[in-house]
Amino acid sequence: MTAGQPLAVAVDRSSSYAPEPEEAGAGSRMLTATRYARGFFDLQLQFAKTVSTLSGLPLDRTLLEYTNFYIRFGLGRDFDAANPGWQEYLAGLGGAGDHSEWTRQFYASRGRTKPPPSVVATFGCFSYARLGTDRIRLHFQNAEPDGRSPLGRACRDQRLIELRALFEHAKRTEPQPLWVVGASWLYNLDAYRRLFPEPYLATAHPFPGCFQHMPLWGQFVDRHGDVRTDMARQFRERLEQQSTLDRLDRCFPLPVLRLEALVEEFCDFYDV
Repeated sequence: MTAGQPLAVAVDRSSSYAPEPEEAGAGSRMLTATRYARGFFDLQLQFAKTVSTLSGLPLDRTLLEYTNFYIRFGLGRDFDAANPGWQEYLAGLGGAGDHSEWTRQFYASRGRTKPPPSVVATFGCFSYARLGTDRIRLHFQNAEPDGRSPLGRACRDQRLIELRALFEHAKRTEPQPLWVVGASWLYNLDAYRRLFPEPYLATAHPFPGCFQHMPLWGQFVDRHGDVRTDMARQFRERLEQQSTLDRLDRCFPLPVLRLEALVEEFCDFYDV
């Protein structure tokens, strides 16, 4: 099997990034074990406050629409401004002298993040969910039991075994023709890209506006939940240069990339 060549933007930082690119599925260690550092929430607060200033929208709205807080607090994915849990967060924020610390404490007090809906099957670090009747969406999670980076070179063969099993299952049980969809900042990384067939990688294009989701915000934290200082610095520098709402996605060092290909491309690649 030969993995495709990386895009010009591809970089290999697999040992330090948090592997939660595609809203990891049920049972994810990243969703249940990682405790995110205060700096992770601080970055999102800064972003929401900047968007509020530039747009004139109230902060409670930009916190809902331009951060990952709603999902991180275990409130689901309906982004309902009237949700009692969300209203509790906003009420506490209004009386807090330190918004970052209140946000971190509120997150720490909440239960587990709810997994994405419609996850059909899980194979190690990978799972998939249905998108309508003719598409599936890939998800990725850290299922390594020993603390190793799941995208490290030593784990590549195991990841390929898992993907082969996933596509054997999808080919056997899902209606055909079947399209496979992915969307994540991790498709910028060689360590992730080398797991997938070239025809799929060739479809990669920026997918803007993912401000509520970890496929965008995940690039700022390592697999221990700590903030990556170099990425945070780049983000803050770019954010300070923003004078309008145009091209907000450009504040993020790595874009979310969306990809789509027929399941046959994967079956050929993994010899299914």
